[in-house]
Amino acid sequence: MFIRIKELRTKYNYTQDFISNYLGITRSLYSLYETGKRKIPVKLLSRLANLYNTSIDYIIEDTDRIKPHKKNY
Repeated sequence: MFIRIKELRTKYNYTQDFISNYLGITRSLYSLYETGKRKIPVKLLSRLANLYNTSIDYIIEDTDRIKPHKKNY
C-alpha cells in the first residue's frame, strides 16, 4: 500500500536517514513504514505530503494525481 513513499523518496534522491531525521524517527522505523510492515501515523503522512508537495491521498494510493488539491478558504 505504501510503495509510493519509497518511489517519492528515490525520485527526490533522499536517503532513509534524511527522511527519518526529517520525521524525527529512527531509520529502522521508517524502513518498516516503507516496506509496509508498520502503518504510518497520519501526522507523519501529512509531513511527508508537505515535503513532497503532494497529498496524503496520493501517498496512500487513493489517487494518481500527484499535485495536491488547491485549498479553498
